[in-house]
Amino acid sequence: MAIVLANWKSHKTLSEAEAWMKTFCQLYHPESGLEVIIAPSFPYLVLMWQMLQKIGADQHIKLAAQDLSSFPFGPYTGAVAADMVSDLAEYAILGHSERRRYFHETNQDVANKLSEAVAAGIKPIVCVDEPYARAQIAALNDVELNDLIIGYGPAEAIGGNIPQRPEKAGAVIEEILEIIPDKPILYGGSMNKDNAADYLRIAGVTGLMVGAASLDPSEFADICKIVASAS
Repeated sequence: MAIVLANWKSHKTLSEAEAWMKTFCQLYHPESGLEVIIAPSFPYLVLMWQMLQKIGADQHIKLAAQDLSSFPFGPYTGAVAADMVSDLAEYAILGHSERRRYFHETNQDVANKLSEAVAAGIKPIVCVDEPYARAQIAALNDVELNDLIIGYGPAEAIGGNIPQRPEKAGAVIEEILEIIPDKPILYGGSMNKDNAADYLRIAGVTGLMVGAASLDPSEFADICKIVASAS
């Protein structure tokens, strides 16, 4: 199963999110063997879920939380526990390099979030970057990893519009598969419709994580078509 993930990060108003979903659902036609995942901001998860249910698109478009709390229900002001979103989001992005960089998340923080996701029945997409992938993956060893997806996003390529060369990305992905074999791997980092096919040719790549380019529903629909045709 090929996967393409739209990570909106900290973008869009509520009305813009609604307009995006309407447009994308008009443009995207379900493809056999392709899992499309949308990761809006927390405030929009309920609306996105309701829209997908209403138009009957929930079977071929899934939702992801952009993060989860490392704690369960409890006195943790501002935290979003995994159980709060488990009825809305099938997936959760954990340990994104922006979370590690700007919010100082540690490997142990990510491992704790992974435990919470698994306990809530949410499939984790754990992000790793270079040159820390080995330590980042090692921190997950005590957690059940059956549904784990790895997202490889070189930190220098995220948000900078300078994608990592495919041959370099391929070398890192090969190393990741040596550390934790047989797991789906998504490549992310300055992805767009012009370079998507280049990264899909990398051995071991199951799909793509799309950031800025996913903010345009038309471009994201084009990327979905590219991933479907390559799978």
